[in-house]
Amino acid sequence: MSAAIFYIIYILLLPFTVVGYVLWVGKAILARRGSGVSGTAQGPLSARWFQHNLGVRQDEPANRLMKVLPGVPPLGLRLVMGPLLLAHRASGYVPRAFRYPYEGEISMQYAAAARQTFFDRVVEQYLASTGQFVILGAGFDTRPYRLPRESRVRSFEVDTPKTQAVKRAMLDKAGIDPAGVTFVAADFEKDDWFARLVEAGFDPSQPALFLWEGVTVYLNREAVESTLRKIAGTASGSGAARGSSAAQGSGAATGSVVAFDYFTTEPLESRSLYWQYARAGTRAAGEPLTFGIDSTPPSRERLEEFLNSCGLSLAEQHTLGDETGGKRAWGGFAIAVVP
Repeated sequence: MSAAIFYIIYILLLPFTVVGYVLWVGKAILARRGSGVSGTAQGPLSARWFQHNLGVRQDEPANRLMKVLPGVPPLGLRLVMGPLLLAHRASGYVPRAFRYPYEGEISMQYAAAARQTFFDRVVEQYLASTGQFVILGAGFDTRPYRLPRESRVRSFEVDTPKTQAVKRAMLDKAGIDPAGVTFVAADFEKDDWFARLVEAGFDPSQPALFLWEGVTVYLNREAVESTLRKIAGTASGSGAARGSSAAQGSGAATGSVVAFDYFTTEPLESRSLYWQYARAGTRAAGEPLTFGIDSTPPSRERLEEFLNSCGLSLAEQHTLGDETGGKRAWGGFAIAVVP
């Protein structure tokens, strides 16, 4: 009944939502052309903003940051959120796309919500025992700004110079204190980001938690492998062998953790209308899908082989998509450790 009430109200107000999205997408395109900021960086922030305003995941930094981004029109935000919030308050119902914690089968349209649950759990499980928090391709992630003020965790954000410059300006505009966060400007496909991280104060002799959310699919294979090898200390391609010079920047300390999400090659090769449309959309945004783990079943084994070749050990993996009846998984969530 609550779902029925929700969707009746939402459908009646759908014209307002459509207008809001048109305004939002239009301004986002114009803002990206002018700033050079990653067009996909806003996606995870949008998911957290929706969840915050629906009351399922509190994230005040995300709420404040979303309202000041140059690619987000205030009227568009109100037109998109207004009908959703009204339908929710009248029914008490939360659509699966915004549920937190997310439970049950994960389809592509619900991946963003499920991803929030996965990465938040990783932070809760591993951060206290590491002391260093590195967000790779940070975009507009707000997790470091939600940590308790008394936390002794050192946080680092690694991203391209243009995206980082816009974020820092918007943090200031939103009144969000970046104290405790060190910004490291680097491009994974062009720069030695790990060297810059160490120069910025990262201690490679101490364990760290690396979060790599929503990034790998847009990088080439060389950049993905290089990033993982730098964390593992095998950037020279020497397999899983590790020397004793971690303190000199040869890789992260033993016990360090890297959590990431990924696609298999299925989304890159599938002829289904859904994936053809998805590939066309990312190409149009200037960030095509380029990297995927071998989708040959079981995809977990293919992922483990890939990580081992980079010097890492697979600790946990969640397959996304059905691998039965001739179907292939389309992605997954993974946690790897530096042995």
